[in-house]
Amino acid sequence: MHDFRYVGDTLYCERVPLRALVAEHGTPLYVYSQRTLSNHFARLANALAPLDHLICFAVKSNANLAILRILGNLGAGFDIVSEGELRRVIEAGGDPKKCAFAGVGKSESEIAFALRRGIHTFNVESEPELQRINAVAARLKKIAPIAVRVNPNVDAHTHAKITTGTYQNKFGIALEEVERVYARASRLKNLRLRGLQMHIGSQLTAARPFVDAVRKVAPLVSKLSRKYGFDFFSIGGGLGIVYRQALASGSEKWWSSPEARGVLTPEKYAAALLPLLRPLGLRILLEPGRFITGNAGILVTRVEYVKQTGKKTFAIVDAAMNDLIRPAFYDAYHEIVPIRRKNGALVSTDVVGPICESSDFFCKDRPLPKAAPGDCLALLSAGAYGFVMASNYNTRPMAAEVLVNGHKATLVRERQPMAKLWEGEKVPRWLWV
Repeated sequence: MHDFRYVGDTLYCERVPLRALVAEHGTPLYVYSQRTLSNHFARLANALAPLDHLICFAVKSNANLAILRILGNLGAGFDIVSEGELRRVIEAGGDPKKCAFAGVGKSESEIAFALRRGIHTFNVESEPELQRINAVAARLKKIAPIAVRVNPNVDAHTHAKITTGTYQNKFGIALEEVERVYARASRLKNLRLRGLQMHIGSQLTAARPFVDAVRKVAPLVSKLSRKYGFDFFSIGGGLGIVYRQALASGSEKWWSSPEARGVLTPEKYAAALLPLLRPLGLRILLEPGRFITGNAGILVTRVEYVKQTGKKTFAIVDAAMNDLIRPAFYDAYHEIVPIRRKNGALVSTDVVGPICESSDFFCKDRPLPKAAPGDCLALLSAGAYGFVMASNYNTRPMAAEVLVNGHKATLVRERQPMAKLWEGEKVPRWLWV
């Protein structure tokens, strides 16, 4: 569930009307609900309470400092994939000792920075990376904590661009090779073998792929743990969310109970995995991102023009694929609703941005309330892989971000000033002739 709802004809985030935020901060505008973030984290933590566990929020899904601070205050660890993300966590007050450093291309400088900050573990993706981490640790006179990422060759049946657990993907080490890799790693003097890690993909909406992967890997975890004294087993992230949301007739809520719709909930997820994880006797690490932030954020955009071309109706808005790339990149679906509810017949509409690319769209031929210039639309479920994937394509400034907590709202990222877009660029003197 989340905390965006209509009160009368006005769309609210918690107790704040979105029209007030638009009036103060303009559009495009990302808006986040603190209560939704906190509730999603708590629900997952409660479902996993029978296990010793650490939820490491995937910073790549939403890296705003305020979001990281909220989750750090709730006790979260962090799943990071770059030095920059680790620096963000530290800037937000997060604990490096609760950070797992993932990614296939860690540089020597990134490894050194992470070692100096005392991270929890490196999730190692290849044998050359093991050698590099060991060499950097030896140079710094440190012992590097590591967990090899196993690729279990399990198809998560998700989008091709976000599956990670098959041998066709760049991630991890093949299950059949892992035992030999640990044997060789155990001879590297500056490594500490703390655990084993896996991750099979993102936006999974059924428990079966998780169960298949854990069942396949658990015997190896148990065997290696007895040999090397593991602390933890990391089962990755991937818990999906509801993107297709319907405003029920006569209801102020966006959707009926997810449980009633057969959606994979934290409770169902935990119930399926607890019998497999408990016997291991290890701490369980998770790396969710989208589940916590996805439905906690929206992108608000203003209609600039309504254009008729033959039988097509285009609502041309001020947000674009540089603000939210998921529809262009993944063909992703985001529910689109007006911030002031309208009655009347729906019109088949393409909602498109101003960028000079045919891929700059948010929906095509979707039945929507008739749009007019000046109307504001909310793109739901934009709290994960939204702003964090934004760019300055077409020399467009980054959007502003606002956090809402009850009746309070505050700007947590200023809209990027236009002049900042070329700050740092220089024209050589010889061109000024």
